[in-house]
Amino acid sequence: MVRPGFESCLLIGPALQWKFRKEVPFPCLSPVRMGGAVSAGEDNDELIDNLKEAHYIRSELVERAFRAIDRADYYLDEYRDNAYKDLAWRHGNIHLSAPCIYSEVMEALDLRPGLSFLNLGSGTGYLSTMVGLTLGPFGVNHGVELHPDVIQYAYRKLDCFIKTSDSFDKFEFCEPSFVVGNCLEIPPECRQYDRVYCGAGVQRDHEEYMKNLLKVGGILVLPLEEKLTKITRTGQSSWETKKIIAVSFAPLVLPKHNTNGKPRTVPLPIFEVRTLQELARISIRHALRVPTDSGEGQPRPRGSFGGGRGLGVGGLHKYGPRFKRRRVHRRHCNSVVLANKHVLRSSGIAYPLTPDSNNNSGEEEQGRAHRGAGEDEAAAEEEEDEEEEAERETGELLRVEPPVNVLRERVLCLPLPEPLKMYLLYYREK
Repeated sequence: MVRPGFESCLLIGPALQWKFRKEVPFPCLSPVRMGGAVSAGEDNDELIDNLKEAHYIRSELVERAFRAIDRADYYLDEYRDNAYKDLAWRHGNIHLSAPCIYSEVMEALDLRPGLSFLNLGSGTGYLSTMVGLTLGPFGVNHGVELHPDVIQYAYRKLDCFIKTSDSFDKFEFCEPSFVVGNCLEIPPECRQYDRVYCGAGVQRDHEEYMKNLLKVGGILVLPLEEKLTKITRTGQSSWETKKIIAVSFAPLVLPKHNTNGKPRTVPLPIFEVRTLQELARISIRHALRVPTDSGEGQPRPRGSFGGGRGLGVGGLHKYGPRFKRRRVHRRHCNSVVLANKHVLRSSGIAYPLTPDSNNNSGEEEQGRAHRGAGEDEAAAEEEEDEEEEAERETGELLRVEPPVNVLRERVLCLPLPEPLKMYLLYYREK
């Protein structure tokens, strides 16, 4: 129960129901950062910019993952207008946590390509998909979700991401697998993971249960007794614990007893060994993604078409696709400096100073240059505003052309049968 005087909002997610406070004084933590503290953005990129400015997103790897996936794609169409607010969203059993919660979790997990990840309460699959971009094709990405309808929703969103998002072609991906069940019914003999996240409140009674899901050297992030906590397994029986932020979660949903008295178990997805066909597909896509000569004997810059295992090495775009509309007409830069008795402007034109500039005339000339620059900038702003107003009236606001999906174009140009091309593009039918 939230104490009087604290502002709270309700997040109800798969296999869990949990609350968190917007601002809760906690003596051992830096200022608490919770949902609603970040300004709303106009689109996904602006939301990420705000999260960075507020220091929720602190690493380039996490920033790339957030930019590569449009948060609005995981909303129902009628609620997309709220996607770029730093707030949780819920509709029935479907939920998304506040962006600041996901960013704190992603930072704490310290993900790297090739690791294994278990998401307890996987929900829409939004977090698991971001993790998959980071793990690369040789990682393991599993989720457990209580509600079957949410599993179906997650797989629909995953299929849409694979078939339509350019991020799938720009970064190598570890596809998540979800199973229905209660995360407290995982058999004790199950395989352990490098990274585990639990999205429900965990009491001390279940702390050891959660720790046993980790490999030595692994990281567990969970809300433990009203504090989002990072636990690192340093040895077979040694642990390091770090408190991240103060939160208030409803506890995990306890398992129901079977009528026959036997405990129910949740079979986790199996750790599949890659087939030769899958390895060939991964290798071909990677080879097509690697930089090649531009035709003039100069190698293509790595940032223009990079490959790699996961987001750690880069992609076609440094931060994945950017959906925000950018105006073509940019404001002119009119910064003025003095160098060798010439006034240099950003246009590259040098304006000579008068001969009497030995005394204070240089300062006067610089002042006049700055005033002139200010007038030019004001005129440019006025012109740009007039153009924008005219474009609004005609309904023809300028848009930047979307970047070319080079990997897809290269695959389609290969002299291969059409079904094989579709397999390389991952247009697969289940």
